[in-house]
Amino acid sequence: AASKLEVSMPAVVEVESGGTARIECNFYIPGNGSYTYINWSYIDRNNRVRLCRIMGSEILEENMDYKGRLSVGEDKALSISRVTVQDARTFLCQVEAGSHGMGENHTELHVYTMPGSPLPSPHGGTPCSRLCLLPQIAQCVSRNSFPPPNITWHKNREQLQPEEKMVKIPATLTRESSGLYTVSSTLFAHVTREDRNSLYHCTVHYWLRGQRRAVESRRVNVTVFYPAQHVKLQVMPSSALVKEGDDVKLVCEADGNPAPVFSFYKRELEDSWQDLTSLADTNSGVLNLHDVNKSSSGLYRCQTLDLDDMRQLEKDVELVVNYIEGVHVKMEPSSPLQEGDNVRLSCNAHSPVALDYQWRDEKGRKVAEGNQLFLSNLTFETSSNFSCKVIAPSVPGLEHSKQVAVAVQGKPRIVAISSPLYVRQDEVVNLTCKAIAFPRPSVHWNVNGTAHEYVENQHIASNLTVRVSHDLLRAGAMCRVSNALGVSEKHIQLLDQKTPESKGVIIVAIIVCILVVAVLGSVIYFLHKKGKIPCGRAGKQDITKPEARKDKIVVEVKSDKLSEEAGLLQGANGEKRPAADQVGQSIVHCPS
Repeated sequence: AASKLEVSMPAVVEVESGGTARIECNFYIPGNGSYTYINWSYIDRNNRVRLCRIMGSEILEENMDYKGRLSVGEDKALSISRVTVQDARTFLCQVEAGSHGMGENHTELHVYTMPGSPLPSPHGGTPCSRLCLLPQIAQCVSRNSFPPPNITWHKNREQLQPEEKMVKIPATLTRESSGLYTVSSTLFAHVTREDRNSLYHCTVHYWLRGQRRAVESRRVNVTVFYPAQHVKLQVMPSSALVKEGDDVKLVCEADGNPAPVFSFYKRELEDSWQDLTSLADTNSGVLNLHDVNKSSSGLYRCQTLDLDDMRQLEKDVELVVNYIEGVHVKMEPSSPLQEGDNVRLSCNAHSPVALDYQWRDEKGRKVAEGNQLFLSNLTFETSSNFSCKVIAPSVPGLEHSKQVAVAVQGKPRIVAISSPLYVRQDEVVNLTCKAIAFPRPSVHWNVNGTAHEYVENQHIASNLTVRVSHDLLRAGAMCRVSNALGVSEKHIQLLDQKTPESKGVIIVAIIVCILVVAVLGSVIYFLHKKGKIPCGRAGKQDITKPEARKDKIVVEVKSDKLSEEAGLLQGANGEKRPAADQVGQSIVHCPS
């Protein structure tokens, strides 16, 4: 056991700014004696400054700078709340134990403030990046830390070390009025064109509670200037797919930074070059060619000029504009075509690429493939406009068409008339006549009326509006269609359409006539059976003639209404028939 008063304290106590620092003061008094008081003080500029005195659990003579921030625990440990960087100092604990004397010890209080996130600021490329040995790359600043941190630089995650003529990293340290530190570090480094994609960042290193910690900044890329070494010229879209009518871009690219000045040329005859720079965007290196055609094909050149070293680079590209020209359709025979003829259509065109041929009718329907179309047994109805469609399969969208008219000539052919037509007298009716022909025919009527004509392809239709007269009902109408090659005509028959009452009278008359004939036949048969009428083989006799011989009687019965009934029958069916066929003769031959 110790024979004197002993005081023990931790050598260092660490606390983050704003937190509470707890400083223990442990002591041993021989014989389990008690202390009289505990004095706390701190060192400020090599002077001891009294902080407070502790008797029991009370704090006496409290320092005004720490008023309200001090407290004592049951184990006599001193706690300081709301610690600031100014509290980072040496604290002393002095214990007085009467006859055992006095003892003391001290603790170093370390206060840390975590640095804010570093903010790297890329310097931005300047022409100095190419001319200066060590251009400024970026600057990194860390504010409000305690104690002052250390800053390191990294390129593509590898730490950079100061190196003569290659890397320089000066730094500045500033103590703010708050007692916190601001550290600024600037990176100067030699760069090449390979560094155009390099990423730089800084790392702030600091201590906290006995451990080394670090926080990294965001990555930054810097602009590096370097001269062009290569130039590329290309056609957009691909030269193999350019067709007449397209808009084409010639894009020139150089690998220098900044981009050089671009110029464009096109080779003409005798190796001369046409300057196209006025048509181009010299800053972006793009030459726009609108609505290109066959003459736009040729060799184009892009030339670059670096304004720093006046170095020139150039690149050529061949522009091929695909086209179809000279589409021609030949018809054999070429003389005017008649109905029943055959014809062959041949289609040809010129192009630097392979061509396919299609034939389409006037409605756009594909009727054949290949460069020939054979049409046989032509008629007016098969006359049409055919088109030859020429396609370049290897160049999407490149196609041309040529149209040819296949016209079959001939005199008109009437294809439809409104005959027979049932009408009533004084009725207004439409008479229709439709014909087909080429050349276009004209239609004429032999009666007066209002005519309307309609034309569709080779067809012509005429509608004649007339009032039915007695003469028109009797004679009908004639449609006459003619052109330079001939005339066709057809008769339109008009039939009288009786009223329902007239038809009823006709039917009744026919029935009455049939009954009269039947009754007459029955009477003659009855008289013959009674022997009142002798019959012979010598011939016949009209019973209406008294001078007839009585041994030979031929009875011929004629209806008094024969002509009237015949007329009625004719009106009913529209046909004339002999009276004997309509009513008949009742002739009785009697055996002798």
